[in-house]
Amino acid sequence: MIKTPSLLAAGAIASSMFVSTMAMASETASSVPAIKRGVTEVQVEMGDKTCVIKRNATPGNQVHEAYNKTGQGTPQPISVAEGIETLGEIEFIDFMERAGVDDSIIVVDTRTEDWHERLHIPCTTNVSYKNFADVKDDALFYMTEVFGVIENDDGTLNFDEAKTVVGYCNGYWCGQTPAMFKRAKYSMVNLGYPVEKLKYYRGGMQAWTSLGLTVEGASAK
Repeated sequence: MIKTPSLLAAGAIASSMFVSTMAMASETASSVPAIKRGVTEVQVEMGDKTCVIKRNATPGNQVHEAYNKTGQGTPQPISVAEGIETLGEIEFIDFMERAGVDDSIIVVDTRTEDWHERLHIPCTTNVSYKNFADVKDDALFYMTEVFGVIENDDGTLNFDEAKTVVGYCNGYWCGQTPAMFKRAKYSMVNLGYPVEKLKYYRGGMQAWTSLGLTVEGASAK
């Protein structure tokens, strides 16, 4: 059968529509920013709470105003202390997932309470670095009541059941996690916490918000 011009035109239009539809579907799929290759969202848990972590794909979305300035803080070193592992976003999220099914892992916002209430990463626990600054009993309280350390009758500490603590603060210009882990007078390291059980997410809120990852708090958008 010989196609008439009208049939040829109809076929061309149908073909064009198919290609256009496929292009639109491809564009829609690619417009959802990935957390990592092939993954656009991750579900994590903390107690009875379930949090979905994904990136904000809203056109024109900007970095949160708390993190869109250039003159904040002081850059922190990659390594807080020998033996403390520094994490990127993928590793940090992996620990978040593991913490939901493994009680030996806890993800901690080490910033002050006001920072945490304003904006934080979902399904994380707030323990301020200030609790490790000047009063040893405060530090011991959080180490024993939250992080699983056992204080023996003679005052020595048993770290056999201590949790792996994954800490974050405002980012690579923020010294709050480094203080709690190493620099404060009664830091975790200074009190004997095993360095292999401390993990430092250096990018913190600065990197997290720059990627448009899910946040919670009074000023969350």
